[in-house]
Amino acid sequence: MPNYRAWFQCINEACARTFALDDLVYECPSCGSLLDVRHDLEALRARPAAEWIKLFDDRYLRTSWPYGSGVWGKKEWVCPTVADENIVSLYEGGTNLFWAERLGRIVGVPDLWVKQCGNSHTGSFKDLGMTVLVSMVRQIMRGPRGRRLLGVACASTGDTSASLAAYCAAAGIPAIVFLPRGKVSAAQLAQPLANGALTLALDADFDGCMRVVQEITESGEIYLANSKNSLRIEGQKTIAVEMVQQFDWQVPDWVIVPGGNLGNVSAIARGFEMLRDLGLASRSPRLACAQAANADPLYRSFQTGFREFTPQTARRTLASAIQIGNPVSVQKAIQALTAHGGVVEEATEEELAEAAALADRTGLFCCPHTGVALAVFFKMVERKQIAPTDRVIIISTAHGLKFTEFKRGYHAGALEGVTPRRRNEPVELPADVGLVRDAIRRRAEG
Repeated sequence: MPNYRAWFQCINEACARTFALDDLVYECPSCGSLLDVRHDLEALRARPAAEWIKLFDDRYLRTSWPYGSGVWGKKEWVCPTVADENIVSLYEGGTNLFWAERLGRIVGVPDLWVKQCGNSHTGSFKDLGMTVLVSMVRQIMRGPRGRRLLGVACASTGDTSASLAAYCAAAGIPAIVFLPRGKVSAAQLAQPLANGALTLALDADFDGCMRVVQEITESGEIYLANSKNSLRIEGQKTIAVEMVQQFDWQVPDWVIVPGGNLGNVSAIARGFEMLRDLGLASRSPRLACAQAANADPLYRSFQTGFREFTPQTARRTLASAIQIGNPVSVQKAIQALTAHGGVVEEATEEELAEAAALADRTGLFCCPHTGVALAVFFKMVERKQIAPTDRVIIISTAHGLKFTEFKRGYHAGALEGVTPRRRNEPVELPADVGLVRDAIRRRAEG
């Protein structure tokens, strides 16, 4: 492999301080800004676009370690400095781009697709970034400086903790996860417990957990795994590259992304920027960030043209993974949305629940966060912001099976503030053929 280089760089252009990828640094110590991973684009441009396309297609979902992974098949664009023997991969990525034709026709946009990032090892898109981060931790621990770490830690509303726990278990590295007590689903709580992570349930919301984890990682004994660490963004940006690859290297018109801590918005934007910068695409899509109305600080900032941003105390929302009032990646998200003609919209609890239920009726099984993105999509179609001929991709961030309480609560009519219009309860009957036939006929007759 040619000598491709990557490094951390402060996103504040007036500062632009740089660091090695194996430095234990998450924000610029000079100015306090977040860091990006930057690549030597001139070296990458030395390979023509057609050759990158062939290389990525030849590797995609094949068995040559580790390049069959949807992330590591793009290793040169992601983290070229990690040695193959240090890579911790569970063959993440390669997830289905679901043609939601029936749902699209219902709302008048038949070229509608759902990128099912939840069809991954731990059931969420977080695997895409965690493979990069944990691989770098393994390299740091095995490197010439032989750094000893007590573990890798994250604050989480569920999915990040599951992903960190699984990758650390595969690598034999201790994982420490901080969860807001009583505010994650049973399935999400079970995952880090099963993988052996030290699971700390705090009497706090996500933002409170995030404050604690940032403080305990300051000493350098524990490595930070939240998306404030831009190694996570590098893995997640492959969502953009993979979607274009799945369309035979054609770019969609819109991508709609649920937004909580806001790392995924900037990650996807970064992926499209690299496609354009390296000649694999001639344009980028427009981005829409979808927030729950109960946790909508970016939406409120968007209403001011991003002139102001005020953190908030997020209210309880069914979309628990994006119940975040003070997102750490807000600077990057605003930059990304501004560069990509982006918009921010919100969805109420009833809107997100009904959007997920409608999508489920057409063959999907949506998590509540995907419901937020779908509800925003419906609004944008209704006000003609999205045209009937547009190709639209909804980013589905997690598998619906992680949120069976949400599904069951909807169909039982037990979700607070939601009057379910598509409720579907079991019909309990004696084992009588006549009664069964009557029930079938009643359903058929509507």
